[in-house]
Amino acid sequence: MSIPTSTGTTRSVPNIAITLLRVVVGLVFLAYGWQKISTNTIAGVTGYFTSLGVPLPELAAPFISYLEFLGGAALILGLLTRPLALLFVCDMIGAAIFAHLPSGFYVENGGYSQVLLLGTASLAIALIGPGPYSVDRYLFGRKESRVSVLA
Repeated sequence: MSIPTSTGTTRSVPNIAITLLRVVVGLVFLAYGWQKISTNTIAGVTGYFTSLGVPLPELAAPFISYLEFLGGAALILGLLTRPLALLFVCDMIGAAIFAHLPSGFYVENGGYSQVLLLGTASLAIALIGPGPYSVDRYLFGRKESRVSVLA
């Protein structure tokens, strides 16, 4: 399926859809990463992770905070999309296990619905790839490239 543009060319709806998904998911991770870094602080996140029983909270807190912030920005651009999306899947599995599953489904009760959605969207992005409107496609998109799997 394609949609016409004002220049008479067409753009594929799936290409636009994957770009929208990648950008919105990246924006959400960027915002939560920024919140962890600026508002909650790394020390605060470390304390929270400690209270949840997260292993190695002194390492996990800065890693997750910067993964979400910098990785979210990179996902928006479509840079290193597949590896970052897989890291976000792991991030959301950890968030579900350590923080959200005991609270049930609904997010207003601290439940897992939001991490389920973000984790599933991240998995879809990892499986589908960044789409044609991405830095990855520009850098790694040649068919003969050994790293073309990133595009």
